[in-house]
Amino acid sequence: MAFKSRICSICKGRKLLCGKSKCPTLEKLRAFNDIKQKFDKKLNKNEIFGASPPSIFVGEFNYPNVRMAPLVPPIGGDTSFLDSPLKWENKSIKAIIKYRSMLVMGETKHINVDICKNSKLSKILELIQELAMAVKPVDSEITLKRKPSFDIVPSGFAPPISPKGDLLKFSIAENPKIPSKSDYIVNDELKAVDSIISLYNYGFDEYYIVKLLSAGLLGINKKLVPTRWSITGVQDTIGRYLTKKIIDYPPINDYEVYYNEFLGNRYAILLIPDYYAYELMEVWEKGALFGCDNPPVLGDYEDLKTNGYAKETTGAFYASRLSVLEYLNERKRQSKIVVFREITSDYYAPVGVWQVRTGIKKSFDKGVFKFNTLEEALSKIDELLNNPLERYRLKSRILTKDRQMRIDEFIYL
Repeated sequence: MAFKSRICSICKGRKLLCGKSKCPTLEKLRAFNDIKQKFDKKLNKNEIFGASPPSIFVGEFNYPNVRMAPLVPPIGGDTSFLDSPLKWENKSIKAIIKYRSMLVMGETKHINVDICKNSKLSKILELIQELAMAVKPVDSEITLKRKPSFDIVPSGFAPPISPKGDLLKFSIAENPKIPSKSDYIVNDELKAVDSIISLYNYGFDEYYIVKLLSAGLLGINKKLVPTRWSITGVQDTIGRYLTKKIIDYPPINDYEVYYNEFLGNRYAILLIPDYYAYELMEVWEKGALFGCDNPPVLGDYEDLKTNGYAKETTGAFYASRLSVLEYLNERKRQSKIVVFREITSDYYAPVGVWQVRTGIKKSFDKGVFKFNTLEEALSKIDELLNNPLERYRLKSRILTKDRQMRIDEFIYL
């Protein structure tokens, strides 16, 4: 294993010169070694048989000719926990790395995202699509060109990566359990947006919908969609749908503050009694994955008039928004929303934007602080966060100093 980072070569994981609380390279290596020792006989070969959670992956490199893979662990039974963020709420980063390390990725490369242009791989593609539609683990087998490789990315920036190899053959040993409602939507002539909303309203979680979109099963002109893009696409689509619902609801009555710490992230949520607008601001502190000595405040904003991609906070923007919108929709209320996120050195290895989604969602279970004025609410926010509130004010569009004070705030002056 060759280290490309000079600091990694000097540190060797002992001095933590990068500022992280743990060495992400060693944590991945330990996870891989644990898995290799436990399942050495099952992994030290090119044929892997087990129950896929179910899980698939579509890459984005070299788009529109991408890599696609089924993921199969060397174990049977209920393996859903290996690839279900809904079951990771109380798990550590180390545990999640282990789960991901157990899934072997059989890569089929250079697949065109246009489903119709893959006649040579039509059988494998069809089986992967069946796997994506399943809601319970599916006994599967992958045959690789050679035994799977356990590659380590020393920078720690890459998400937990499965052992992988080039796929020669993929087979399913049982009939996948596919819900009739999702089967109907997949075979109907619906736009992808309408399919996503229909599945969401039927009660399917977004991670299942993401797999369907990635596998090229949704929409009229069906195409494969890279997994990372699918996650953002599904969360954005559902978020826009919920935004249209909540703007018809009355605003909340008080200034509300929520707080939670989750997997090395601090989340503070401020709900303002006003009409809808949303803003996420985040700081990657020193020692965090993308932290530095003087980290900037990153932020993105939207209201009913704005459009465009969240360029600074990217996928976290849509994951955070969805959790808050679901909460407001349950209450049948609307508000202005300001989310503060601080990423600490304890977040030493990336595990995906699901942790943003979950961290925000769990904050609403911790109770609420209610205030009569914005300044009182901001004073509480200042207590909860590590970075000075003034830095967030300078970045914020909702909290800008020249914001016109609402009439009812004068009552409390």
